[in-house]
Amino acid sequence: MERIVLAYSGGLDTSVAIPWLAERYGAEVIAVTLDLGQGENLDSARDRALATGAVNAYVLDVQQEFAHDYILPALQAGAIYEDRYPLATALGRPLIARKLVEIAHVEKASGIAHGCTGKGNDQVRIDVSARALDPTIKVFAPAREWGMTRADEIEYARVRGISVPVTKDSPYSTDENLWGRSIECGILEDPWEEPPEDAYSLTRSGAGCPDLPAYLELTFDAGVPTEVNLVSMPLTELIHSVATIAGVHGVGRIDMIENRLVGIKSREIYEAPAAVVLHTAHRELEALVTPRDLIRLKRELSVKYADLVYNGLWFTPTRQAIDAFVSTMQPQVTGQVRLRLFKGECRVVGRRSPYALYDHSLATYDAGDTFDHTAAVGFIKLWGLPVETVARQSALLQTRPGSQATIGASLADATASPTAAIHTRSAIVADWVGL
Repeated sequence: MERIVLAYSGGLDTSVAIPWLAERYGAEVIAVTLDLGQGENLDSARDRALATGAVNAYVLDVQQEFAHDYILPALQAGAIYEDRYPLATALGRPLIARKLVEIAHVEKASGIAHGCTGKGNDQVRIDVSARALDPTIKVFAPAREWGMTRADEIEYARVRGISVPVTKDSPYSTDENLWGRSIECGILEDPWEEPPEDAYSLTRSGAGCPDLPAYLELTFDAGVPTEVNLVSMPLTELIHSVATIAGVHGVGRIDMIENRLVGIKSREIYEAPAAVVLHTAHRELEALVTPRDLIRLKRELSVKYADLVYNGLWFTPTRQAIDAFVSTMQPQVTGQVRLRLFKGECRVVGRRSPYALYDHSLATYDAGDTFDHTAAVGFIKLWGLPVETVARQSALLQTRPGSQATIGASLADATASPTAAIHTRSAIVADWVGL
């Protein structure tokens, strides 16, 4: 009998997927529920999966692994898709695929399954990640195959006496984890419409934010955030704490037109308060301690890294190579960044590091200035030498017979006599082309 390991969220789709896989493929289904920091109580997930027909069920807290092995490398790489999206959902998918494959090996299963539809990016991320980890594994996607509507799924479960979590329909489709939350569907599909306030749950609106700003001081040690306002805490706790503080002040709302991997543009709404704050702080500290040419090269690779994550290519040599490059820069990314959070704005107001390349004695215009002003004359002369050389050559070209300047002058002189102008133009053109 086929054994299939299913990524089980406990919602309608994956609850129906358990009996559907059993009937369609004659399979024994093992359910796997992962806590990635989505803020849900998953204690009853195992019992519900078994009651729905799973032969075994796992509930795993993977927040630490998610934070250290996926979020942190992406933070250090500066991975933000199309300058806006911190990749919360995308970063969770390779971890989900890894756990499904690992448990499939333990359970001697021949395949894995997920609840992704055939229109989104997540199906690609999980399918490709699974194949990278085990090229022989089968991947099943019931929602791509069964063609059922929500009403059909409810009826499918009712006929089989399966209890499913049916609640009042939400106008939105959401996904949440430690790094952020995505919101889709409903009125949000109209890019002209402002997102209603009920679409958000992690962040307050500007009107609901405190009237006084909050100042947040983040400490980094070798690129790793370790303290919030001088209080040391584990990475997962730090992310939760920053998300709470930033969310209260309305920081982290993202409204963008996004280019999906499957070839369409979509309007996407995200809440990522911790990601926005931590990316802002890490980028600022990195700028303070990194030479110009290196920081610019790294920013080019940041775009590539974000594309790799978004496109489901986490388990690739390219991503590993960029990680290796980024890791060489992190030791000096040590210090503090102070941020001002106020009614949706996150602004850096202070930064310091023992490895700062900022030198006050070179930058100041006051007493203590050690910059050699006299060196500027020679520097400017050499820096501008190519420009000066081109300008001289351009002036020389303007004096040549048949140049644009002389053509213009000759044509102006010929306007008094139209017949003469025709002959003059012909002569000028012939001279210009060397006839």
